[in-house]
Amino acid sequence: MCEPDQITIPVREAVGLVLSHDITEVNARTHHKGSAFRRGHVISEDDIPKLLDLGKENLYVLQMNEDQMHEDDAVLLLAEALSGENAEFMPEPREGRINIIAGATGLLKVDVEGLTRFNMVGEVMCATRHTNTMVQAGDIVAGTRAIPLVVEKELVEQAVATAEASGGLISVSPMKAARVAIIITGNEVFTGRIDDAFEPIIREKVEVLGSSVARVTKCPDNIQAIRQAVLEARREADLVIMTGGMSVDPDDLTPLAAREAGAEIAAYGSAVLPGAMFMVAYFDDGTPVLGVPACGIHHPRTIFDLILPRVLAGEKITGTDIAKLGHGGLCLDCPECAFPVCPFGKSV
Repeated sequence: MCEPDQITIPVREAVGLVLSHDITEVNARTHHKGSAFRRGHVISEDDIPKLLDLGKENLYVLQMNEDQMHEDDAVLLLAEALSGENAEFMPEPREGRINIIAGATGLLKVDVEGLTRFNMVGEVMCATRHTNTMVQAGDIVAGTRAIPLVVEKELVEQAVATAEASGGLISVSPMKAARVAIIITGNEVFTGRIDDAFEPIIREKVEVLGSSVARVTKCPDNIQAIRQAVLEARREADLVIMTGGMSVDPDDLTPLAAREAGAEIAAYGSAVLPGAMFMVAYFDDGTPVLGVPACGIHHPRTIFDLILPRVLAGEKITGTDIAKLGHGGLCLDCPECAFPVCPFGKSV
């Protein structure tokens, strides 16, 4: 950390001085914290009592050389470099900090490895919300600042280059309003022996993300019937969701039917509980097929809740993506579900 040259001036002799940094005030009664005086303020006689009340017996003037930057100048460069697609910031630092906000409603995407490299540069920092978090336009998604009042230009330039290498480490992927086809398998539902419980659950989760259900098909445990339903769904929908038939029993035919309909399975089985028998597949035109196991009925949140927003945001899910969900992929089945404000599906 660079140490700026400085001249210490008693506050009573500081009239006419231009402040080179913000002076913070904390009000213990109202719990308010903010800037009492902003950088660039010219000290007047009337300011002296206030400064003394804030415990400022002395002020100092920074003497920076050409290889150094003030925190406010540095953080503007950092915020611009960090902000990718649909990420915005207000170019008015507060106490050296700038917040980055979502410019659209959608899925927050953070280049986690790039963020780690950025934060290892030194003298700069950025803190974000978890990647793959659903955010609304205007939500704060990150905050960045230069840590010391004066920072070395070389370090700022290195941090900026690190962020720009990824086109910005922070972005928001808008959600697509998809037409969804639901295929419900099982003789017990097809024959009416039991009432289907899957459709209302899937429908609600699809619609809350801005998509719509285009068709619902119930199929017996028959490979050809399920295959035909998948082929018909593909012609009408942007996303096919299959429920049931995901286990290893002889009547569980969903993955096989999806494959025979022409979908290539990217992952069958996941490192998430609930949701170990989850399936992700794709047709050659990119149409996704998701297979939701029976846990989707019995648990309020499963792997389906982690993957559906990513699919609707246009992300192509791979087997590696599914495997990475193992870290943070254990739902605790809390008596009162607070998802997504909980650890489920989140990793460092």
